[in-house]
Amino acid sequence: MLRTLLNPLLAGGLVTLLWCGTLLGATPAELWLTHPDGTARFQRQVKPLVFGGETNENPTLVVDASRTFQTMDGFGYTLTGGSAQHLMRMSGPARAALLRELFATDGNNIGISYLRISVGASDLNERVFSYHDLPAGQTDPQLARFHLGPDRADLIPILQQILALNPALKLMGSPWSAPVWMKTNQDSRGGSLKPECYAVYARYLVKYLQAMQTEGITVDALTIQNEPLHPGNNPSMHMTALEQADFIKNHLGPALRQVGLRTKLICYDHNADRPDYPLAILNDPQAKPFVDGSAFHLYAGKIEALSQVHDAHPDKNLYFTEQWIGAPGNLKGDLSWHVSQLIVGASRNWCRTVLEWNLAADPQHRPHTDRGGCDRCLGAITLDQDRVTRNPAYYIIAHASKFVRPGSVRVESTASKTLVNVTFRRPDGRLVLVVLNRQPAPQRFNISSQGQLLATTLPGGAVGTYVW
Repeated sequence: MLRTLLNPLLAGGLVTLLWCGTLLGATPAELWLTHPDGTARFQRQVKPLVFGGETNENPTLVVDASRTFQTMDGFGYTLTGGSAQHLMRMSGPARAALLRELFATDGNNIGISYLRISVGASDLNERVFSYHDLPAGQTDPQLARFHLGPDRADLIPILQQILALNPALKLMGSPWSAPVWMKTNQDSRGGSLKPECYAVYARYLVKYLQAMQTEGITVDALTIQNEPLHPGNNPSMHMTALEQADFIKNHLGPALRQVGLRTKLICYDHNADRPDYPLAILNDPQAKPFVDGSAFHLYAGKIEALSQVHDAHPDKNLYFTEQWIGAPGNLKGDLSWHVSQLIVGASRNWCRTVLEWNLAADPQHRPHTDRGGCDRCLGAITLDQDRVTRNPAYYIIAHASKFVRPGSVRVESTASKTLVNVTFRRPDGRLVLVVLNRQPAPQRFNISSQGQLLATTLPGGAVGTYVW
């Protein structure tokens, strides 16, 4: 009787057969693929995929959604002042279309859900500035001349347009330096925060958060200092772990509490080779209550070191906040390293965010500051007026950002050295598996989920996002 019912469906071809299989209890899946040779760039594959009961001898990645880990806040980039400047120089229609592609969550848009912004200038601004620059020799401990002026021309209007598209998007602020009159060397590059200026700098950061709120922009989290052990950028500022703990527990934490701001404070914001730095702060019983967690980059150290911090303080969160891609970029190499180390590695080591450095630059990788600004940082997109080029970081983040929506939870999946992977359960119950085939040859493998098996193949060096 069953064969009689299926005969007309078999005559209708493979799609009809798979549709029938779904009706009989199988689960359909979709695959989005990036091939290292660029022939597919975050492209949905048209060949139907379906979970069923078939078995084979290929390697199997077992997904166990009952074993859960951290909740994800999102995937995205740093929106530098330079990025915002280039976006503002686009024509209105072109900018609107690009922002929709980047931040909207419908259709083929990639749904970026998290952005990091600089408090004052970063080294990828056209020039160095703070929100309280004074002539040499002057001070203003009452902060009467504080203003967001430089960011009003580009960063703030771009953020307002982005939030209109995606009101749920979260923002993290990171200062590169205090105003120079608060620093030991009176310079935007290097130096340290004067001890007598700890309290006024805490008020400066509070005024920044309040001023952004007035513009309709909520900064959800604030790191204390970008790369506190690297005073070579322009701007930059050196800050030891003991100094940061002092600043948090005696000044910034109480200042936020006094005005009722719920902004998360995140310590460190530097490389994975120094887990001792955030641990020193979290081990301080007076500083720890003010701290939500720790932030990391991966220009040094190993991503697995982040789990040391989690294991010592499992009640505190981890965030991955920055990694650059050097110009001119290499899709094959960048795709493999960044997916294995960041999308998979940072997520498997407890990070709630994965952020690439720098959303946009021009064809000459501008703007950047002098005396230490990055002149080889390749944006996720290159903007030449209205012309848009999508670079490796665009596709790397898209493989997670489109599908792993905020509130998704990382779940257990089989660890593999050749099929590097991570899995998430979304708030709507769907599962998302990101897989990198680290071998040069195509790899046949299975995905096992809820007692069903999906047989699939990834080309050598390719990344696939499976959604079911």
